[in-house]
Amino acid sequence: MKEVSVQELKAKIDNKEDFQLIDVRETFEYEVSNLDGENIPLGGILIEADKISKDKPVIVQCRSGKRSAAAIMQLESQYGYENLYNLKGGILAWQEAFDPNMQVY
Repeated sequence: MKEVSVQELKAKIDNKEDFQLIDVRETFEYEVSNLDGENIPLGGILIEADKISKDKPVIVQCRSGKRSAAAIMQLESQYGYENLYNLKGGILAWQEAFDPNMQVY
C-alpha cells in the first residue's frame, strides 16, 4: 500500500497540488477536527466510491491510519483503484507535527 507522510501532505497543500483528500472517519469525528478533506465514513466507502477520483492522486486519512488503510484495500480490491495513498499516522500525526492545539477525538 502506498503511503504519504503528513509532511508530504502539507507540501502538497502548500504547493496547491491537484489531489483529493478523503477522510473516512465518522461524521462526528470529522466535525471535531478535519483537514478540509471530503468526509466519506468507512462504512459507506464502497457505496460512495463514485465520489472518489481515479484521475488524480487520492490521499485517504482517518484518525491513525488503520481505517484509511482498510478503505484503500476495499477500494483497490472491489474497484481496481491504483491512485490511492494512505496518510501515515492519520490526523494524530498531523496534530503532533503541525497543530498541537487541534482537538482530536
